[in-house]
Amino acid sequence: MSLFNTTYDVIVVGGGHAGSEAAAASANMGAHTLLITMNLQNIAQMSCNPAMGGIAKGQIVREIDALGGYSAIVTDKTAIQFKMLNKSKGPAMWSPRAQSDRMQFAECWRNMLEQTDNLDFYQDSVNGLIFEGDKITGVKTVLGLNIKAKTVIVTAGTFLNGLIHIGEKTFGGGRAGEGSSTGITEDLISKGFESGRMKTGTPPRVDARSLDFSKMTEQPGDDNPEKFSYLPITNKLTKQRSCYLTYTNPKVHDLLKEGFDRSPMFNGRIKSTGPRYCPSVEDKINRFAEKERHQIFVEPEGWNTVEIYVNGFSTSLPEDIQDKAIRAIKGFENVKFLRYGYAIEYDYFPPTQLKHNLETKLIENLFFAGQINGTTGYEEAAAQGLMAGVNAALKTQNKEPFILKRSEAYIAVLIDDLITKGTEEPYRMFTSRAEYRTLLRQDNADLRLTEKAFELGLASQERMDRVEEKRRKTKELISFIEKLSVKKEEVNPILENKGLTTVNQSMKLFKIAARPQLSIIDFKSINKLEQYFTENNIDNEIIEQVEIHLKYSGYIEKERNNADKLNRLENVPIPSKFDYSKVKSLSFEAREKLSKIQPTSISQASRISGVSPSDISVLLVYMGR
Repeated sequence: MSLFNTTYDVIVVGGGHAGSEAAAASANMGAHTLLITMNLQNIAQMSCNPAMGGIAKGQIVREIDALGGYSAIVTDKTAIQFKMLNKSKGPAMWSPRAQSDRMQFAECWRNMLEQTDNLDFYQDSVNGLIFEGDKITGVKTVLGLNIKAKTVIVTAGTFLNGLIHIGEKTFGGGRAGEGSSTGITEDLISKGFESGRMKTGTPPRVDARSLDFSKMTEQPGDDNPEKFSYLPITNKLTKQRSCYLTYTNPKVHDLLKEGFDRSPMFNGRIKSTGPRYCPSVEDKINRFAEKERHQIFVEPEGWNTVEIYVNGFSTSLPEDIQDKAIRAIKGFENVKFLRYGYAIEYDYFPPTQLKHNLETKLIENLFFAGQINGTTGYEEAAAQGLMAGVNAALKTQNKEPFILKRSEAYIAVLIDDLITKGTEEPYRMFTSRAEYRTLLRQDNADLRLTEKAFELGLASQERMDRVEEKRRKTKELISFIEKLSVKKEEVNPILENKGLTTVNQSMKLFKIAARPQLSIIDFKSINKLEQYFTENNIDNEIIEQVEIHLKYSGYIEKERNNADKLNRLENVPIPSKFDYSKVKSLSFEAREKLSKIQPTSISQASRISGVSPSDISVLLVYMGR
């Protein structure tokens, strides 16, 4: 089959985290897919830190897994350390994070993609898009090929007109050692798209053999590490590599300040906005001048490499300044650099130009995913890639788009925030962005999303069976514990051991186990419970679900009721291309914002900044509600 006479269902431009998930999703849904990337050796490269997950990001990785994506499986197979963050807080805040072996991660991703049916690969650089009127029909490459497609997903990362800055040096590139991509931005602007520039940065990589870890604080993984994927094809870690913690100090800050006049961030050469929540070290000491120290996490890049990622020291200062300043950090006195930190500027397209299915409003069959939409982070990119891949495949099959509600997934919060509010700085997910975070926990992503993935053809029967078993066992164990009466002689020794108030009569176990200081596991020695666990093969995953129900069911039910109320507004549609200028009672700002974003429902309209509750009341009256 020749590239010259094939019309693909889906062409994915770019092989990063968004592109890889997009290609896997569309191919797994039966769409004939082509992944075009500049370098097939760099598929799913971890361009920045060698880690997946973290606060809110870990929830996204679990959701990707529940929807049949690959990120969680690859992370588990290549992890060198696992931690569940925020375990001291409520379960809505628990967030899984894993350090990965960078080289194994990319290799594993490529192997999984190569084993995916309906997926072809081609190494070349796309430098143009082919349109017929307001539809996209294919792509042009640097080698001069015109490749036809029914749909195209652009996942260009930081490569669109990418510009790398180190001190006073500037050169084109999308990542260290790789060229930038030109032509796509220009084609899109010619079609009426609005574009902007963003910035991100990366810290130096150094040689572990030149560091003194005895001067740092060891940061080991969890004693009983979990994993990301809900499937049994991946295993929990039995050995782990430690990270280390050290700090900057006033001397480091003074040395860094010596280079501010040569910093592209301060001398005006970089005009674009960088990530607020992952600032460069020079930005940190400038913005937080009162702080005498900042954390530096020393992260190994893999099992068998000496390469270290210096998390917290992202910088674009000149090399000599980076060298001098980092040596003043404890443990880094004799450091050897493998490469210096740098900043990169690139084009993005404000995501208010997209529909909820990540298709562009201006050009039919053209989808955007990842940093082109103004996001930062592998997890945010991968989630968008998955959803764009699903929706591109559905478009070729003449099926309705797949759109999640904010009460169903962090992925929905991410996409809705982007297309409803837009972003002028690299967008990063946090638990605080989700109004239903008690519902959107990392432990229940499979219960929330697997059935939807199964209907799409992305989740296997095995995955669906496991979810149904988890739901059934959880329900049955809750019922058992609610009915189980325990004698004071059985529970008081357990309570005394914990230093808690004892009971003076027999009680239902669920009333005692609901105490915040206790876990169901504490009562495992009670005969009837132990027998139930053994006979029904109850694992920690089921116990965790039951624990959360016992302690938080009131909060969960309240949040579910709130979500149901707001979801009713999702069912009040706004006609497409609605003319807001004829609704004179709307404020001028509301008319302007609503006309630009063109929300599809009253609920989406209510989330647009500048649209007040009174504007929503006007719209409800106008829509006959």
